[in-house]
Amino acid sequence: MNRTTLSPAVSEGTPNVSLLSQRIFNLPLPLFAIALLVMAAAIVTDTLPTGMIGALLVMMLLGELLGFAGDRLPIIRTYLGGGAIMALFGAASMVYFGWLPAAVADDVASFMKGGGFLDFYIAALITGSILGMDAKVLVKVGSRYALPLLCSVLFAALFAMAVGALLGFSPQDAVVVIAMPIMGGGMGAGAVPMSQIYEQLLGQPASYYISILVPALALGNVFAIIIAGLLNGLGNRYPSLTGNGQMMPGVDVSDKEGPITLPALGIGLVAALSFFIAGQILGKFVPLHPYALMIVLVALLKVSNLVPESINDAASQWFRFVARNWTFALLFGIGVAFTDLGQVLDAISLTYVLIVFAVVAGAAFGAGLVGRLVGFYPIESAITAGLCMANMGGTGDVAVLSAARRMSLMPFAQISSRLGGALILLISSVVVPLFFT
Repeated sequence: MNRTTLSPAVSEGTPNVSLLSQRIFNLPLPLFAIALLVMAAAIVTDTLPTGMIGALLVMMLLGELLGFAGDRLPIIRTYLGGGAIMALFGAASMVYFGWLPAAVADDVASFMKGGGFLDFYIAALITGSILGMDAKVLVKVGSRYALPLLCSVLFAALFAMAVGALLGFSPQDAVVVIAMPIMGGGMGAGAVPMSQIYEQLLGQPASYYISILVPALALGNVFAIIIAGLLNGLGNRYPSLTGNGQMMPGVDVSDKEGPITLPALGIGLVAALSFFIAGQILGKFVPLHPYALMIVLVALLKVSNLVPESINDAASQWFRFVARNWTFALLFGIGVAFTDLGQVLDAISLTYVLIVFAVVAGAAFGAGLVGRLVGFYPIESAITAGLCMANMGGTGDVAVLSAARRMSLMPFAQISSRLGGALILLISSVVVPLFFT
């Protein structure tokens, strides 16, 4: 799939184009400015509606504005993820420095968490991207994915121990305190249950371990996003290393993209929400994350040819609509609700930063190297089986894939975050007693 199809980024601007001729969110700049003024006036006069209307307007307008800027800053655009990283960390900076009023930030955070906007977005991406795949391709890719995933964990631990040893950091701490929380599938599915495992095995309260694990997780997420942008730039320079959003040579679904129609959008929305809720129901009976169960359910129905082609096409259209229109908005919301810039800054020391970087780089290197051996494009394998193991779960997956401009890889990213995160919890329950008893 052409990476520009699902990327939230607009085309890269050129210096000789008039500023007034530019468009943000497909709106002429003067009209976009009017929308911003309306939003600003509502904030100043305390008339901005709470809930979905006010929060989504703020997220879309400010997210698109930051994304527009990020896609036109030369170094950020080329190497650091462009608009994606600007939307996310721009929002986090606005909260950290108090530039976004507290009431507005709280409303955005509430919409992201209690309002379920992240789940809504990811449900569309998982359902549409899997149902839009060729069934034979899905089986071919899925059957090879476990090995790069396991090797990303192995290389992350090896890199952490090697760099830690050079800097006087014990191998045990490098793996248990830094590498494992980074590779653990995010906050709710990783750091929190991991802290409870540590409490049972090591004796200190879970809150103590959370305070240790979270900075590694947050900083690792930053590096995962940055490296994703660098890998995108590497792919532009060396095209043989990348499938431009496809995992394997010969895998191309871009020819299935027809025009988006209004009836199909409605059908795709219902399909995405139905599969998401089915995953929640299965989660009551199967001890796996509902996202993982949703992926398995959608994939099984797809490879069994039980989903009508009209539903496949509608789900794919809804996926494309959501990715095109709400990615920067979602990234802005993630920056407000899930990215604590203070925790990242507090964790900064040369030794700590270098070990965290080694973990994330090791995960990407191991997944890319072994991915190539099993037939994947190394950049796509490094991003999904590597960086999406080393980020902050669902929120990190969106940010990493946006920075890499490969949103079509969301199903594989979610496999890494959910099933891979469960794998890390299992490993931690085995490794911690070996290191500390």
